[in-house]
Amino acid sequence: MPDTVTEMLRILIVDDEVLARRRIRDMLRRETDVEIVGECATGPETLKAVDELRPDLVFLDVQIPGLDGLAVSTALAGEHPPLIIFVTAYDQYAVRAFEVRAVDYLLKPFDRERFGEALGRARTALANRRREGVNQRILALLEEIHARPRYLDRLVISNNDRVFVIRTEEIDWIEAEGNYVRIHFGKSSSMLRETLSGLAAQLDPQKFPRIHRSQIVNIDRIQELQPWSHRDCRIILRNGTQLMLSRTYRDQLYQLLGKK
Repeated sequence: MPDTVTEMLRILIVDDEVLARRRIRDMLRRETDVEIVGECATGPETLKAVDELRPDLVFLDVQIPGLDGLAVSTALAGEHPPLIIFVTAYDQYAVRAFEVRAVDYLLKPFDRERFGEALGRARTALANRRREGVNQRILALLEEIHARPRYLDRLVISNNDRVFVIRTEEIDWIEAEGNYVRIHFGKSSSMLRETLSGLAAQLDPQKFPRIHRSQIVNIDRIQELQPWSHRDCRIILRNGTQLMLSRTYRDQLYQLLGKK
C-alpha cells in the first residue's frame, strides 16, 4: 500500500475465468489508490473496454478467447497505451511479454507479496509516464510562449520635463506626424519619436489595426461605423472623436470586428 494517495490508478481486469478475475479484485481491495473500471473475458471485449474506459493498467491473461493477450497488447500499442501486467499459468510467454513492454509477468499461482511487487512496478511506471507527460506539456507551453510575438503593453513618453507611462489599453488612437506619432488617450495627447510603421509593429494588430495609412485605432474604443462615400467609412470613438476609415483598410477592420 502506498504511503500517500495521489492520482487513482484505473485498472481493467482481463481473464476468461471468473475465479481468476475475482482473485485479482480481492487483492486490489486493500489498495486505496486504485479504481477497478471493468472486467473482460475475451480479447475483442478488452480492446473495446480499453477504448471506452481508458484504464491506466490492465491485468491481462495471456490465454483468452477471440484474441490472445499478446495480440491484444500489440493492438493496444499506440500513443497512450495502458500499462500491461500479464497474468498466466505458463512461463513460456515471458520473453514475448517483455518484448511488448509489459510492466510485469505474474505466473499463476502468485501470492499477495508477488502481486504487490507487480503493482508497485506499475505505480512507478505510471508516475514516470505522468511526470514525463507533464514535462512535455510544460516544454510545449514554453515553446508556444516563445513563439508568440511579444507586443507592448505600455508606452513611456517624455514631454518636456514630464514622463508619462501609458498602458496601451488606454490609447484611443494614434496618428503619424512625420518621424513622430501623436498618441491620443482620454483628453490628452503626447508626441513619441517613432514612425507609425515602427510603432504598429510593436502593437497587437488584432487590437490596434490601421484604419488609414497615417492612423491606427484601438479597436475597443470604436463605438460606431457610419458609411461614407466611395466605400470609405466614418469611425465614431466612444469619446466622440471622428476618424475616417480608408477603403484600403475597410475589409481588414470589418474582419476583426466580425462584420461581414
